[in-house]
Amino acid sequence: MAALGAVVELWRYPASSLAGERLGAISVDLETIYGDRLFGLVDASDGEIARPDRDAKWHKVPLIRTRLNGDRELEIAIPGGDWLTAPGAESDYAVSAFLGFAASIRPFGHDAASHYAGPLTAERYRKAPIHLLTTASLARLKALHPEGAADPRRFRPNIVVDMAAVEGSFPETEWIGRKLAIGDLLLTISEPCRRCGFTIIAQDGFDHDPAILRNLVRHNAHNLGVYCTVDRPARVEIGETIRFL
Repeated sequence: MAALGAVVELWRYPASSLAGERLGAISVDLETIYGDRLFGLVDASDGEIARPDRDAKWHKVPLIRTRLNGDRELEIAIPGGDWLTAPGAESDYAVSAFLGFAASIRPFGHDAASHYAGPLTAERYRKAPIHLLTTASLARLKALHPEGAADPRRFRPNIVVDMAAVEGSFPETEWIGRKLAIGDLLLTISEPCRRCGFTIIAQDGFDHDPAILRNLVRHNAHNLGVYCTVDRPARVEIGETIRFL
């Protein structure tokens, strides 16, 4: 079957709600992407996990950069700051100063940070191993809201597929139940990705924009992009083609 498009961006998110890490390749297994969502950020006073979609006190969190180093250790950087190993006192101090209240980065499990012996935090949710988004859907959103920034970072995809725009359509929303191949990776598209208030929050390079979510509510039943389950794990690289099975 002819290719639908090609992979143009790959992302993982070492810490939930913090900025993602753009990569040239990702390793996908049956349950998750290697290095994805290993840590959470909490209010140190009560252990509440960050919810930028619901509480304005967390709105600056997506400006904090993340990456995993060669030893699979988390590193974070606040705007204008150096990379710091996390979890740890120095990184917690920097994040707390940036947010204006005491906050702490904590792993979801002890295997995520072998040097760390402090408290854990619980994951907010785990919807599916892969979140896929097409440039065609971003183009449709841009057509509906020309003054807005339809930037993939608003939507936190793992895989962004470059494909021709489809007039009047968010195409992958219509693919639920279909099977895809991306190189050697085989996926089943399981459900649309229902968007939340996170999509309107300002990040580096674009502003707070409530009209982003209003347009998705009005024109695509709250959705943008799709979640996928993994039928055959594989490594995926930029440039891999995507096709229906």
